[in-house]
Amino acid sequence: MPCDTRLKRGQSISQRAAEVKKVVNDVNSLLSVGKIKPVVDKKTGAIAFQGLSDEQRDGVTDACVYRRLMVSGSSLAKAAIQRAEALAGRSVNKQALAHGVHSHDGGNSWHNGH
Repeated sequence: MPCDTRLKRGQSISQRAAEVKKVVNDVNSLLSVGKIKPVVDKKTGAIAFQGLSDEQRDGVTDACVYRRLMVSGSSLAKAAIQRAEALAGRSVNKQALAHGVHSHDGGNSWHNGH
């Protein structure tokens, strides 16, 4: 996946893949217990995770976290995402994710790539 290839200086792809997997596992756990909250933008359908610190994120994008959770996340994490979609009145838009629509503040404001 593309987020595996955003390497830090001197880092191998397998090291980065392990970091990404850890971030996604942590998000999965935090979603399941309500420590972080998914937010879906009503206009674009992009997704953000409120309460996820930059340190916890470790350079992994919300789009990457979402994609991986939908493949290997727990039913509780997926249910949290479904609730966020219901609150927004729309599902997550895969095209918005592909175009880089994102938020730097947990979904309070949205940016179209930069």
